[in-house]
Amino acid sequence: MSGEPKVTLLRDLPRERRDFLLRRGVAEIIPEAEFVSLLNSGGCARLKEGFDPSSPDIHLGHVVGLRKLRQLQELGHKVILIVGNWTARIGDPSGQSVTRPMLTEEQIEQNAKTYMEQFFKVVDKDRTEVRWQTEWFSKFTLDTIIRLTARFTVAQILAREDFNKRYTSGSPISLCETLYPLLQAYDSYAIDSDVEFGGTDQKFNCLLGRELQQMLGQNPQQVFFTPILVGTDGKSKMSKSLGNYIGVAEPPEQMYGKVMSLDDNLILDYFELVTDIADEELVEMRHSFASGTVNPMDVKKRLAREITAQFHGQQAAEQADQHFTRVHQQHELPDVMPEILVVGTREAEGLVRADLARPLVSAGHVKSASELKRLVAQNAVEVDGDKVDELSVLVRDGSVVKVGRRTFVRIRVS
Repeated sequence: MSGEPKVTLLRDLPRERRDFLLRRGVAEIIPEAEFVSLLNSGGCARLKEGFDPSSPDIHLGHVVGLRKLRQLQELGHKVILIVGNWTARIGDPSGQSVTRPMLTEEQIEQNAKTYMEQFFKVVDKDRTEVRWQTEWFSKFTLDTIIRLTARFTVAQILAREDFNKRYTSGSPISLCETLYPLLQAYDSYAIDSDVEFGGTDQKFNCLLGRELQQMLGQNPQQVFFTPILVGTDGKSKMSKSLGNYIGVAEPPEQMYGKVMSLDDNLILDYFELVTDIADEELVEMRHSFASGTVNPMDVKKRLAREITAQFHGQQAAEQADQHFTRVHQQHELPDVMPEILVVGTREAEGLVRADLARPLVSAGHVKSASELKRLVAQNAVEVDGDKVDELSVLVRDGSVVKVGRRTFVRIRVS
């Protein structure tokens, strides 16, 4: 880029946009007065967003914070994306009850590549500076580490909620894990961060960064916390490991279908955190829900279109909407579906008995044979409209297998 973009002051924005920026999808800003002053200073703020490439994909839970970054980029500020290729080897213990396995350098590099492709579906790539932790941590010596750890006490680290729970319950905590908050804090110093963004589960780490910057003579960063998005199970934080996520790279029909599977009591939260509908309209929606004057299905379908359109465009969202209506409401078969080849034993004219596990797992339609067995036990697998009670079933060439609510596969018999 040639030169820095012109910065729009917060006070020059219409009140509605200021409120949207400071209140919508915001859990807490520490300290808010400093943050407001920064956005009115006229300087280009350095907005720190760090990620550990412990997984290749991002989901709507991540998007809550990324949307705030994009809004600030549109005012002229710069995002500093830190690839945690060093801390990923440790694994952030936030919310974890057990020690997490370390990743290889090859896994980290591949995950980071995929992650960044998805990251820039939301955040403006041209207004983002990408930094890798190895720029500074590869130069660390034992002396550097000892001097860093000497600035904090064991009591401070054990005050962190997840460490405290594990310590109290007698669960193991490795010394390696206790370094994680310190290294994340050092990232803020290394890039001279003005504002760090994170979910509320990152509060300890972000505030530690603010403290370390002050110790080392920098202006302390403000910290901008976004709410935790509840996953599709309606109970827990959206997470890949829990399987309750909606990935930003998922196909339109799958993304739309997952949104439609949400509990009705999550609809308004999703509108607030991951869409741009006006605050006034959101208030009207809340009143309509409270008075029972709106059909939740209609509102949820709009939500599904809004979210799908963000990542795939309006046309794909409309097609996903039509697919859902046809397949899940009118119970018709999809126009197009993937095919799998099965090998079986002929039992009658045109019919063979085949095991569905291997071809479905190989094609990626289910994770494992045990998962398929569980779905069969839950009456969630059908062949040509009939529920099956075992993995070995009678099929013919052209039979349609339905797995769960959204997966349809056509059988080709060898």
